[in-house]
Amino acid sequence: MEQNIVLFSGGIDSTTALYWSYDHNKRTTALTYDYGQRNSVEIWAAQMITGMLDIPLKILHVDLAQIGGSSLTDPSVSLPRFHHLTQIKSGLPTTYVPFRNGIFLALAAAWAEAKDITSIVCGFNVIDSPNYPDTRETFVKAMEEAINLGTSAAMGGKKIHILAPFQDMRKSAIIKKGLSLGADYSYSLSCYSGSEIPCQECSSCLLRQKAWKEVGTKDPLLVRLEKEGKL
Repeated sequence: MEQNIVLFSGGIDSTTALYWSYDHNKRTTALTYDYGQRNSVEIWAAQMITGMLDIPLKILHVDLAQIGGSSLTDPSVSLPRFHHLTQIKSGLPTTYVPFRNGIFLALAAAWAEAKDITSIVCGFNVIDSPNYPDTRETFVKAMEEAINLGTSAAMGGKKIHILAPFQDMRKSAIIKKGLSLGADYSYSLSCYSGSEIPCQECSSCLLRQKAWKEVGTKDPLLVRLEKEGKL
């Protein structure tokens, strides 16, 4: 049976992608990146979630902090805070990490080629977060083409496919899909601030709040934190 790799940050979208991949193929491996991010606690979250599913987790280290240019990797760039989603302006946000998903996909492709794996699964979506250029369908298709032109696939080897099943879904719909697959979101972290306890003021927190409100269920992360006396 072919194996899948899931780009896994431990957030809502990638957690759903992990359960989706596992539902389709029990031979799933999660790939997480330690890239110098402010919210490095997501690595711990990824370990917790994959541990619950007994899914192998590989952590790759690539220091994007040395590149900077993002409030997620550069301490000199302040993290934007908002009271409401309407305050978020269109255009490239400071939380965009230059070409991050391209770098992640390139590393995943190298890993896949070395391990003879043909499918990379991503939780990318553009409906609720349209200002990130590296989540769009055109980008994913272009990366897939480049990967297959620059790997053994170009010499008759196996092609590598990038699967982004939630690209045109709202975050609430992604959550509903995950819940139908039995996804446990109690350890999934979305906050950009770098804490297990969500700040409730960054764009990621506000989008998560909105999504769970649309689902009509209390966020399982908040439920767990309250039970543990952390809120």
